[in-house]
Amino acid sequence: MISPPAQSIVKQVVGATAPPLGLAYLASIARDLGCDVRIMDSLAEDLTLREIRARIKKFYPDLVGVTATTSMIYDAYDVAAVAKEVNPNALVMIGGPHATFMASEVLQECKHIDVVVRGEGELTFRELLMKLMKGNRDFREILGITYRVDNGVRENPPRPLIRNLDDVPLPAYDLLPMDRYRVGKLKFGAIITSRGCPYTCIFCSSSLQFGKKWRAHSAERVLEELRIMRYEYGRQEIEFLDDTFTLNKKRAIAIAEKIVEEGLDISWSASSRVNTFSREVGSAMARAGSHTVYFGIESGSERTLKFIDKRITTEQAMDATRAAKECGLRALGSFIIGFPYETEEDIRKTIKFSNRVGVDLAQFTIATPYPGTKLWDLAIKENLLLTRNWRKFTTVDVVMKNLYLTPEKIKKLFLWAYLNFYLNPKHALEDLIRNKGFILRRAVPAAFRFLKNSLLSLIRGRYVWLKTEESLETY
Repeated sequence: MISPPAQSIVKQVVGATAPPLGLAYLASIARDLGCDVRIMDSLAEDLTLREIRARIKKFYPDLVGVTATTSMIYDAYDVAAVAKEVNPNALVMIGGPHATFMASEVLQECKHIDVVVRGEGELTFRELLMKLMKGNRDFREILGITYRVDNGVRENPPRPLIRNLDDVPLPAYDLLPMDRYRVGKLKFGAIITSRGCPYTCIFCSSSLQFGKKWRAHSAERVLEELRIMRYEYGRQEIEFLDDTFTLNKKRAIAIAEKIVEEGLDISWSASSRVNTFSREVGSAMARAGSHTVYFGIESGSERTLKFIDKRITTEQAMDATRAAKECGLRALGSFIIGFPYETEEDIRKTIKFSNRVGVDLAQFTIATPYPGTKLWDLAIKENLLLTRNWRKFTTVDVVMKNLYLTPEKIKKLFLWAYLNFYLNPKHALEDLIRNKGFILRRAVPAAFRFLKNSLLSLIRGRYVWLKTEESLETY
């Protein structure tokens, strides 16, 4: 099971990458069936293709599974080619959001991939393995796959979602390079406690990848994983990777209460929508050691919020942020700019709102039409794509036309959003007090270094004065 080597914005900026838990779940499935299995996390281990080839050659697997996001898909193709080079008879499969929604195209683009596993993979993977263990490669009855046949490509019907997530075995954490997951000297762990989303934001594919029905592990199962993180791997810092940890407020509170009852000495962060958060939830999270809640605020323009079908208001965003901070939590706000129908005024509203809403930390990204999303469908229908080079689908590159602004202008506004927020004296002082200057010392300079190349054509031969917004407009 391989997470391919690729350029990672998160790793370049923060210096760390999250573990590929999807592969760890599948590895547990394989091990339960008696298979010998390995995981290669190329990002965490800084593996090159040559090193990957050497490991594959040493292990000589019958099956190689690869995962990839959209921007990593070409790297996944390279891994598939290496796997087939080492063992032409190995079955090479791929999963992940990009492959799920572009299955036929993936098989056309990469002749080395045999099977695409679409959507939720555990049950599909189990059936594939059981077939292979019997020496059978007739996959006609396996739901949820698109695969290569002699005369082309065949797509089987979708697989129903797993009803009870507690039936999914614990991830094979022991097969991951756990010591590699750290920010500086701080080692961290990550868990996923729920899947699916009932909302229909046009930029997100989660409800299509894992269903509109939200499903969750029981509080007892969550505590079981947290105990493993704390006691077996010594992790005190935990990141909950759920799309919306607080969708069921009662369950979120129950998990927090069990952490307190257990006396589990951990600190943690989790995601929430602003309309699924309350002081009761925030207080329970804080008592249980949570320090940060991540809000998908997205925009300060009500017009944009309506266009992206976010189903929240700016007032709700301010209320949720205020509630989080009153509970002693830090609030991290996510904001997106550059949607096709956004004007410069809309984007500037978002930039100003990022300071006004009261969040402690802000993440800005550029609207990106990932395959499978409604935004992708719109971009195809309206001929808005500027490129189909998947490496550009990073959320920091402009890959979609805006009806009012040039890509260069959107990039300027993107840079200004970060400067305007993190060079604000209030946020700089708070960073020094609460984070010992981590953002100013590491994250911001690293982010600027990453942006430098893409913005070089805009600032070459000029000076960028950071004191006022007007000064930025002069170059």
